[in-house]
Amino acid sequence: MRTSELAGHVGVNPETLRYYERRGLLDEPPRTPGGHRDYPDTTVRLLRFVKRAQELGFTLDEVEELLHLDAGGPDGCDAARALAVARKSDLEARIADLQRMRDGLADLVETCDLPRDDRSCRLLVAIEPPPRPEDGR
Repeated sequence: MRTSELAGHVGVNPETLRYYERRGLLDEPPRTPGGHRDYPDTTVRLLRFVKRAQELGFTLDEVEELLHLDAGGPDGCDAARALAVARKSDLEARIADLQRMRDGLADLVETCDLPRDDRSCRLLVAIEPPPRPEDGR
């Protein structure tokens, strides 16, 4: 599959594919006799994963780490476990943040018909980062 065709299937700019190759997210595909990139069909699934992970808030570095884990991770099981545990912990913290935001929005929706001074919205509190242990809180 040529670059423009693949880009159209997944909704990215063709230059994005080249960038992903340079970053190592995509293997450089074989070339046609005419010198065009010829991506395997399986690349569509990989790129859809990358895009979905980004939609969920993962950075490309984090996506790369997830792909590395999916491919078997580091050589040592302990290193793979440590990466997976760290990623799981990050996800749990994100989920907690999103749940606090959801609750803050729910509070706002419930009070929307009240006069402005009587409204209670915890949205700003919900998006504050949690205290860090080094802050002594």
